[in-house]
Amino acid sequence: MGKFIYSDTVKVEIEDRALAHLHVVIGTKLRRGEPFYFSWRDDGSLGDGRTSVWLHQSLPLVFKFYGSRRPALNPAWIDALAYTANSSGGLHLVPEPTTPPGGATGDASLPRL
Repeated sequence: MGKFIYSDTVKVEIEDRALAHLHVVIGTKLRRGEPFYFSWRDDGSLGDGRTSVWLHQSLPLVFKFYGSRRPALNPAWIDALAYTANSSGGLHLVPEPTTPPGGATGDASLPRL
């Protein structure tokens, strides 16, 4: 389990593979100067609610991965996450789609946002 840390105040555990895909989508949007909301369901121990943060390039973000290897990226999942990030509801984690023919790749230059 990796961690997404926002402005030293909000920390959420996210599985490394999902976090790697979020890293690509969030990095691409912020590099383009496109602030947006990122929302997730809270753990049951926190009341089972949800949290939303406004992501902007001026605020510090940390992506802390548990494993040392970079997970292979699934372009279809990057596209699905980017679709939510570009919606009025903002980015939220969606299930990973089936990998299209050609398979997943470890190529970080893949984003087709």
